[in-house]
Amino acid sequence: MSKHLTKRDEDYSKWYNELVVKADLAENSAVRGCMVIKPYGYAIWENMQKELDRMFKETGHQNAYFPLLVPKSLFEAEEKNAEGFAKECAVVTHYRLENDPDNKGKLRVDPNAKLEEELVIRPTSEAIIWNTYKGWIQSHRDLPLLINQWANVVRWEMRTRLFLRTAEFLWQEGHTAHATKSEAIFEATQMQEIYATFAEEFMAMPVIKGKKSESERFAGAEDTLTIEALMQDGKALQAGTSHFLGQNFAKAFDVKYTSKEGKKEYVWATSWGVSTRLIGGLIMTHSDDAGLVLPPKLAPIQVVIVPIYKGDDQLEAISEKVDVIVKELRKKGVSVKFDTRDTYRPGAKFAEYELKGVPVRVAMGNRDLENGTVEIARRDTFEKQTVAIDGVVDFITNLLEEIQENLFKRALDYRANHTTEVETFEEFKDVIEHKGGFVLAHWDGTEATEDKIKELTKATIRCIPNDSKEEIGTCIFTGNPSTKRVLFAKAY
Repeated sequence: MSKHLTKRDEDYSKWYNELVVKADLAENSAVRGCMVIKPYGYAIWENMQKELDRMFKETGHQNAYFPLLVPKSLFEAEEKNAEGFAKECAVVTHYRLENDPDNKGKLRVDPNAKLEEELVIRPTSEAIIWNTYKGWIQSHRDLPLLINQWANVVRWEMRTRLFLRTAEFLWQEGHTAHATKSEAIFEATQMQEIYATFAEEFMAMPVIKGKKSESERFAGAEDTLTIEALMQDGKALQAGTSHFLGQNFAKAFDVKYTSKEGKKEYVWATSWGVSTRLIGGLIMTHSDDAGLVLPPKLAPIQVVIVPIYKGDDQLEAISEKVDVIVKELRKKGVSVKFDTRDTYRPGAKFAEYELKGVPVRVAMGNRDLENGTVEIARRDTFEKQTVAIDGVVDFITNLLEEIQENLFKRALDYRANHTTEVETFEEFKDVIEHKGGFVLAHWDGTEATEDKIKELTKATIRCIPNDSKEEIGTCIFTGNPSTKRVLFAKAY
């Protein structure tokens, strides 16, 4: 397969799809709209999972697992949630297949094996979890209940794209129960902060923290907090959400606790989640026309060492030096690959690791051995340096930090250059159509105006930013009074 990629400025969507496949991250499966995540792509997800899981546990959360299948009656218990997901649900109606008497060797659904109650394949797990919590929560001593689940969910999407939108995807979903409203609001806010910290410190992806408008809230939530990132094509990506659910699910599933005063009270709830869509965000924030660019903190391979040699004697001499470097780097927690494959020439290896976004490449040949040096290339800028072997371990560990910081700064600069304040609807349309990016504009707070702007421009309110300042203004569309600018963009 040719490794040549379509240029981003020619066809961004095609570039993205080609890159996911050619960098060996994922591929389409035999099931329409579902993907196979390949080992290299899954290794990125594992690194994300490891850091997020640590952050969750440091804030007192525990992992559990709940069933994939949800009885339809439970799914319907919280009305807004059921309505919000109804059109995306896959439903199990029968529990057995049988041989088809009219078509030998084929199977058909056994008409006598119809389920008494249909089962929904979870699009999200609030229903099954809150039905379970009813048995777990009796007293104020059982609270707060801080549970997270790593799982797969199914949302029957019609238009899919690898990682960004697939019928089945991997995610984590936190579901917590609290004695008071203020505790639940604190929890939802805390998880938004954790997501933002993860996105910026590990993904090197700057995000805007804010609240969703009422029409963009999670179905069944009283408030949805979000982190919004800006991709290189000027479109926004919702990268993580945290929901204050109020007492809606507690009332739907009759989950009460006895307070210290001996009163029966409904608990207060949150839910929050991020998914494998973050891998799509990682790709579109940093990568270039040569392939993936991965931040070192999440790269499956942080450093690759490629020997350049003729004959086994040279390889053996190079390997002796490299083994010492590898051991020292691994002691410092750096993941290293020493690629001694004799089925590929060094140039082909360089191209492969460039495509796969390995942050640092080290080349060592016979002349380097004689000079006591190595050549180091960084993936983010393509710069090369000759470095003395004696100081190479410290040089590489410092370089990895530098690359991580540079990727964040580069993405932050891009966002700053593609965030525009506008005063009129004509200005708004012009920026959305020709420049793209985030647009800060006054909005009158009504759903009707929000819907009309979306209909005319395809731009949506991504969030009402947490740091949005009070500012007297007029709505760009209706001219009605407004006190805050909100964040608009076209989005994935």
